[in-house]
Amino acid sequence: MEILIVLAFIVLIPAIWVIVQYNSLVSLRNYISESWSNVDTELKRRYDLIPNLVATVKGYAAHEREVLETVTQLRNRCAANNGPPGEQARDEVRLVDALKRLLVVVENYPQLKADQHFLKLQGELINTEDRIQAARRFYNGNVRDYRNRRETFPSNVVARMFNFPPHDFFSVPPSVKEVPNVEFGSA
Repeated sequence: MEILIVLAFIVLIPAIWVIVQYNSLVSLRNYISESWSNVDTELKRRYDLIPNLVATVKGYAAHEREVLETVTQLRNRCAANNGPPGEQARDEVRLVDALKRLLVVVENYPQLKADQHFLKLQGELINTEDRIQAARRFYNGNVRDYRNRRETFPSNVVARMFNFPPHDFFSVPPSVKEVPNVEFGSA
């Protein structure tokens, strides 16, 4: 009888440990999926703002066609990209750089910088960038926790046994960091 109890513990303890580790990895993987959907939602919000921003700039700076076309092409490319975060990050970095170039162009057009529609769009873009960065940090935190669990001993044994794949961080700088200062002439 004692031998049966000892054998039961020898079999049950490792089995319970494997189950706990497996469930933990599954939970972390699901957190990654959920947090990625938050990033994706915010990116789509940015994609929806870009055509309005381009149209507004085009009204004032039609001869800046190359910059406007680049932003539009990259926006379309990013919106169509449903690949892994690492692949999407490469496209997003290009889009962010193009948006920064577009905002540099805006600096040459004082009337555009003062346009209320443009200022509203720029404010929405800044708000969206803040939301993207918050969602990105949440996603990357979940990826970090998952990678730690997947790569550290002894849970890495369970991760290898059940083929838990690696996940990439999503690192993209914001296109706009802060609302520009508007200075009015002194009276």
